[in-house]
Amino acid sequence: MYLNRALIYGHITRDPELKSLPSGIQVCSFSVATNRVWKNKDGTKQEAVDYHNVVVFGRQAETVAQYMRKGSSIMVEGRIQTRSWDKPDGSKAYRTEIVADMTQFGPKSQRSESVEPQETPQDDPIEATDNVNPDDIPF
Repeated sequence: MYLNRALIYGHITRDPELKSLPSGIQVCSFSVATNRVWKNKDGTKQEAVDYHNVVVFGRQAETVAQYMRKGSSIMVEGRIQTRSWDKPDGSKAYRTEIVADMTQFGPKSQRSESVEPQETPQDDPIEATDNVNPDDIPF
């Protein structure tokens, strides 16, 4: 059995871009930053940041584009995919991204001095589907 699953929680690094495929399906792309903090052998605090490209399709793409902005926190679950294409100059280009099956919005950012995420009560994740009515969304 094989498994291709990605689960990340971080902050959006640029406003989501919403586009349409020729078939009419909506596609939203954005990137998410995740950080890792640890102490090295000397006890010095170290920090590293990773950036992840994310793609969302369908009604969920519209919802992300409508409600999320740069700096918003988001949890993304999906699969990792690398695609390639030929550039106009003849060279090959590659892009690795997470194709999201589920997104869950984090708490609204308060833009305070603290950069650490605050502890929030955990609710059941809500999966956006094509039959979501925007009037039913509480925010």
